[in-house]
Amino acid sequence: MAYDNSCKYLAENYPAEFAKWLLSADTDDIQVLKTELSLEPIRADAVTFLQVSNQILHLEFQTQPKSKTPIDFRMLDYYTRLKRQYWCEIEQVIIFLQPSTSEIVFNTQYVDTKTRHEYRVIRLWEEDPAPLLVNPALLPLATLARSDSPNALLEQVAAQVDMIEESDKRTNISACIQVLAGLRFNKDLIQQLFREEIMQESVIYQDILQKGEQRGKQQGEVTLVLRLLNRRVGVIGSDVEQRINGLSTNQLENLAEALLDFSTQADLISWLDSH
Repeated sequence: MAYDNSCKYLAENYPAEFAKWLLSADTDDIQVLKTELSLEPIRADAVTFLQVSNQILHLEFQTQPKSKTPIDFRMLDYYTRLKRQYWCEIEQVIIFLQPSTSEIVFNTQYVDTKTRHEYRVIRLWEEDPAPLLVNPALLPLATLARSDSPNALLEQVAAQVDMIEESDKRTNISACIQVLAGLRFNKDLIQQLFREEIMQESVIYQDILQKGEQRGKQQGEVTLVLRLLNRRVGVIGSDVEQRINGLSTNQLENLAEALLDFSTQADLISWLDSH
């Protein structure tokens, strides 16, 4: 999730740079939209919606091509929800971060019996690094771009970071670079070119730590609730366990109290259905 958080941070804090890169739109009139959409809420850390004039740029960052819900269907799902809510032109772009031979990264449309939906795909490892190197906000992505000499490319990125005058911006961009560069380079090389203390001072690093702590706490509560349920109503099936894994921390706490009144797994299913 650190890669997702870094990409989302970049897109939401430097929307004009992404709009200029992907839409050739040179404007500061950009609004970052919420990432939760009705009808039933769907949310993903690596999704960003930018409203540029009367157009929405939907960015989806992917480290691995495979996902629980296929990415091509997700793009259709997001499109219909965005269209319903904002009713304007929508440009959708999936940015794959890590090299893959999966056919998923070469697919640019969702096709069903009577439905066809198209979107753009960017495979970073095929991208020319030049446009990314000249824009500080895109430097983290440059580390994953096409190069016959990746180490030299990383050195170029490090040199460009040193030229960022604003201290906070330099710190946060450097932190994102170190996170994303980890997909391609070994830790020793990254530490040679970037100071680790800068990473630790950045807001993105603190955000990653905080989210990690939250997930750790939530996973601990899931484990405890499952143990209690197994003793109370018997062994829980994998489908029900998956539903419990999807509960929020607050819902898990409520379930931990409610399960004291359960007698059978039917009580558990009933509670899940109503919550």
